[in-house]
Amino acid sequence: MTLTLDWENLGFSYHNLPFRYISYFKDGKWDDGKLTETSVLAISESSPALHYGQQAFEGLKAYRTKEGKIQLFRPDKNAERLQKTADRLLMAQVPTDKFIEACKAVVKANQDYVPPYGTGGTLYLRPLLIGIGDGIGIRPAEEYIFTIFAMPVGSYFKGGLAPTNFVVSEDFDRASPYGTGAAKVGGNYAASLLPGMKAKKAGFSDVIYLDPATHTKIEEVGAANFFGITADNEFITPLSPSILPSITKYSLLELAQTRLGLKAVEGDVPIDQLDRFVEAGACGTAAVISPIGGIQYKGKLHVFYSETEVGPVTRALYDELIGIQFGDIEAPDGWIVPVDC
Repeated sequence: MTLTLDWENLGFSYHNLPFRYISYFKDGKWDDGKLTETSVLAISESSPALHYGQQAFEGLKAYRTKEGKIQLFRPDKNAERLQKTADRLLMAQVPTDKFIEACKAVVKANQDYVPPYGTGGTLYLRPLLIGIGDGIGIRPAEEYIFTIFAMPVGSYFKGGLAPTNFVVSEDFDRASPYGTGAAKVGGNYAASLLPGMKAKKAGFSDVIYLDPATHTKIEEVGAANFFGITADNEFITPLSPSILPSITKYSLLELAQTRLGLKAVEGDVPIDQLDRFVEAGACGTAAVISPIGGIQYKGKLHVFYSETEVGPVTRALYDELIGIQFGDIEAPDGWIVPVDC
């Protein structure tokens, strides 16, 4: 099977690539795992993943450098987050070494579909962990599937990095105060579909979720983490037990401090104190950074740097991280894992 792709116009769509990885957990242990060419999973109709949401996933990318090499960005952190999610849902953990080697195997097997350097494209990896087996009662599964498939995706911003506006959700919460907000589970995303659709119909990119306990502090931006830049050169991002810990966010926190000389802070971001920020953005694997032009709250639009131009600090952070991911800028120790092809 050979796919013909337009590297300059990939978008973010599923592609059935030749190979994916699959491993089974049974009788208390994982098998060795293998590459497979089938894109269909065969599971019992009574699998806990289908009935009770015992399911988790991750997202990370492989990048082609100017020299034609391929590298992963901080896959150990994705493995760690999947392990924490597994603990929250009483699922079998995937060891870090197994996770990383599986990622490498999928990338190597599909290396022809890693977009060329300079296109802005990457090979997106989607690891899945699901509870399977015959068990209709509300209890943890005894068997699991760990699988990874891949697809080439384009640059998130077709017209270049550009700010968009968001609206605060006053009718919906992303997660409960002590629920699964910090876990990367499908149910969190299913719950976000309705408020996201309403925001888009109203002309916004997505919603800003406030903390579920008091509705006074910013927590997340749709399916991404929030950050703001103050006039005093502080990089501030929310800290909460119901926020998904973004690998991109923690990378930006470190780079903001060590490379740009900003003060990096995790703490409360009161929704009524937006005036303290001169720039703002959302961050995550897909877009890296999505600049926020303005936030509408209670009928009033608060504009940060500009609704049409990207702020200088936001752009500098984006360029630094993208440069590291594509191999143009030296990375901090341990951030890059090469894939030998």
